Amino acid sequence: MGEITSADTFDRSGALTVHLVPLRRRHLRSVLRIEAQVYPRPWTLPLFMSELNLRHSRHYVAARIDGAVVGYGGLMFSSDEAHVTTIAVDPAWHRQQVGTRLLLNLARASLAHGARHLTLEVRISNVGAQAMYREFGFETAGIRKNYYAETNEDALIMWAYDIDKPGYAARLAEIEAGIAGYTIDETPAAARP
Repeated sequence: MGEITSADTFDRSGALTVHLVPLRRRHLRSVLRIEAQVYPRPWTLPLFMSELNLRHSRHYVAARIDGAVVGYGGLMFSSDEAHVTTIAVDPAWHRQQVGTRLLLNLARASLAHGARHLTLEVRISNVGAQAMYREFGFETAGIRKNYYAETNEDALIMWAYDIDKPGYAARLAEIEAGIAGYTIDETPAAARP
């Protein structure tokens, strides 16, 4: 990303401002750039377009800083479950809690959609992401052998159960309270169940 020049990105105290917005087609060029940086086998434009067209069973969000897309995440809803289909942050913005903000949005969107459980797969080697998921209550439930075909890497299957219980809402509130800076959430998930 390079140097920060906008007064909107950081306030006088140095606190970062991140805007969460519904992911739209106009964001896909930036999303594909991030995909190419973080995944050996990135999703394609037609795949993202297809996902965005499934409005009733999907939820996609973009994280923007100073107007630029710096991360994104998505969900697929099925019965009383929500599956995190993708979540990624531009490497230039790692360690700025962008992924945490995205996952908070995804968890709240899951609740708003009536999900009771959240699931995802994560690379065995991605210990940073695993730590974040554990903070959100995800537990390892199994391994998918060679799930990532391009590298023959296994995936951990992780679940967060009973997200519809009051204790999970308290967990989300605690995580949110620990985020430095500001999050301006302009997605339907911002209404919070």
